[in-house]
Amino acid sequence: MRVTIERSALLKSLNHVQSVVERRNTIPILSNVLINAAAGAVRLTATDLDIEVVDEVPADVAQQGATTVPAHMIYDIVRKLPDGAQIEIEQGPDEGRLALHSGRSRFSLQALPPSDFPDLAAGEFTHTFTLPAADLKALIEKTRFAISTEETRYYLNGIYLHHVDAGGAHLRAVATDGHRLAQVEVDAPDGAADMPGIIVPRKTVLELARLIEDADSTVEVSLSAAKIRFVAASLTLTSKLIDGTFPDYERVIPQRNDKRMEVDVRLFTNAVDRVSTISSEKGRAVKLNIAADKVVLSVNNPESGSAEEEVAATYADEPLDIGFNSRYLLDIASQFKGDSASFEFADAGSPTIVRDTADERALYVLMPMRV
Repeated sequence: MRVTIERSALLKSLNHVQSVVERRNTIPILSNVLINAAAGAVRLTATDLDIEVVDEVPADVAQQGATTVPAHMIYDIVRKLPDGAQIEIEQGPDEGRLALHSGRSRFSLQALPPSDFPDLAAGEFTHTFTLPAADLKALIEKTRFAISTEETRYYLNGIYLHHVDAGGAHLRAVATDGHRLAQVEVDAPDGAADMPGIIVPRKTVLELARLIEDADSTVEVSLSAAKIRFVAASLTLTSKLIDGTFPDYERVIPQRNDKRMEVDVRLFTNAVDRVSTISSEKGRAVKLNIAADKVVLSVNNPESGSAEEEVAATYADEPLDIGFNSRYLLDIASQFKGDSASFEFADAGSPTIVRDTADERALYVLMPMRV
């Protein structure tokens, strides 16, 4: 194999694939990236056996071939080379080494046979549809913060993606950790109508959010009951799905929360952030004393002190005292694109609905805390 490639193009491609590679691997080949040079392009592949990322980058291929080298090492080498450099990659008769040259820099990397590299066979996909990258980003970014990290309830360790017919055909994403729930939907694309409900794993969600850089492009999504594949430009991400049943989340979304408060998002989040400085690291509780046209946020921590701040609000119902995890409030508010947030309460012990007044397709449910 003999290839000449521009440094920035190779770096961008390596950056796409190397992040899926775990830093510590008991299987040596999983620490490597597969480099496959064919006519006019180099294809890079990395996998952890659950996710596979493939990217293709244009190159001057003088001699075709394939090999595997440590992913993080070659990424660091290319990253440290000067911008605009041309890189020559060559493998001679010794298939156990890969030479990399750029200017006066010379590197020789240990290589493993490409035949040892695992193939995450995708199998047949039952459904395929094309989605605007902006819609896919919205589904991911507005829900991923609520994904559970509790491994015992593995079926909550991802985003539940499914088709719904509610006031029109929609593609809906839901994530919950039992304390909060995030639900977002977009117009359903052609081909998604009878798709199975699937749970996309947390690591796949995080990788996908990183890979979708161009919000003006489209993403082709193919899925079955066991796997999902995303194709965007030269990038392909294939992943196994979580084999489990997502709970009936609609049962925890309140239907009769009749007390409504509206606040300025910026003023409210800044106040939450300030008073929560006093809260304990474990509880992070903040109390909301809601009365006519105002909400008083307070924290009382016996170990460090107390804090209180008043924020103007639109509220015309009976006074209410309710507590929330301040971190959860800030996580939800960070997703808002409008100027105001709407809170819908039932009482101090029941779930609260939070909405962005500028985004009717997003809904958040927050469990209260005792304070």
